Amino acid sequence: MTAIRLSHPPQRHTPFDPYRINVDLHCHSNVSDGVHTPEDIAERAHANGVEWLALTDHDELGGVARAGKRAAELGMGFIHGVEVSVTWAGETVHIVGLGVDIENAALVDGLARTRGGRAGRAQEMADGLAAVGIPGALEGAMKYVGNPSLISRSHFARWLVEIGRCDDVREVFGSYLVEGKPGYVPHRWARLPEAIGWIRGAGGVAVIAHPGRYRFTDLERHAFITEFRDCGGEGIEVLCASHTPDDARRAVLAAREFNLKASRGSDFHGAGESRVELGKLGPLPDSVEPIWAQWGIG
Repeated sequence: MTAIRLSHPPQRHTPFDPYRINVDLHCHSNVSDGVHTPEDIAERAHANGVEWLALTDHDELGGVARAGKRAAELGMGFIHGVEVSVTWAGETVHIVGLGVDIENAALVDGLARTRGGRAGRAQEMADGLAAVGIPGALEGAMKYVGNPSLISRSHFARWLVEIGRCDDVREVFGSYLVEGKPGYVPHRWARLPEAIGWIRGAGGVAVIAHPGRYRFTDLERHAFITEFRDCGGEGIEVLCASHTPDDARRAVLAAREFNLKASRGSDFHGAGESRVELGKLGPLPDSVEPIWAQWGIG
């Protein structure tokens, strides 16, 4: 059993059932690309019936202690988390770290290096948008940035909605911010062994975030999950906002084939733009083992 960083809520008075407990292990605050403060995320999760929450901001740990403090005040379980950006075979993938020591030097330094280069990338994105008649994008995006070192596509998307270019952020991504569109600029993130090494070195467990989003062939997907497992990765998200039922089915099959634990997380970024609210995903299927069952939470 992996020893991870947990903040325990009051003792439950009902039998522990890992399939029925309301767990949300993937969400974002305005410390990265979310809309709400870490405290607001904890309050919103608690109001929605979440019993255990992990805040997993992109490449950043600055909101974890704040969300954890508010969760403790509310009597809600809390798990220290992060979502690390990784480049694998030319594709950006995300690895969630759960139960990490947020003061671990190697993790903190690794995330700082991963964040590096975002400012230059943001300028290139703005230049691409200006070339198709949308000037002022960088200044506009900065209005939505809570942490200047973590400016991202989501901040540009919110501004483009504000000025009426699209009706919502999902439309913005499809029209301007994905590969082949004028505002898309790739970035070189961490390598997969590095990211998993940082997470494990900080006492946490590594989980593949939203595997259904990656544009891999079957052979690439198999190679990616094999390397993830062989580097010490332990989990895969089965339920998340961007997964279709077929995506979830494939994630279940991958969990069983590669002996990975299953995770569940809304990937909530903000009210009005996220597909699923905090704590509102369905239960995991009983054909996979919840990653939190090994921790005995509840």
